[in-house]
Amino acid sequence: MIAFQVNDMTCGHCAGSITKAVKGVDRGAQVRVDLATHCVEIDPTEADAAELGAAIEDAGYTPVAVASDARTAAAAAAAARKGCCCG
Repeated sequence: MIAFQVNDMTCGHCAGSITKAVKGVDRGAQVRVDLATHCVEIDPTEADAAELGAAIEDAGYTPVAVASDARTAAAAAAAARKGCCCG
């Protein structure tokens, strides 16, 4: 599993855009998005972390790769943020 912290992903539209971008480089990937923690988890079938990160960047977001241990701390910090790109 590959995980990214995407703090500028703030709403359902953002989540959909990121999912579409990931699927564009890896059709078979399983994508899980948690808006509350700004976390995107991907189980890829053919793309690597660099390709997936680049696809998210190309969609207009700022992905930061996180190790599984770091997700909990990052999630807590991200949950405190508010706002929406569609606001």
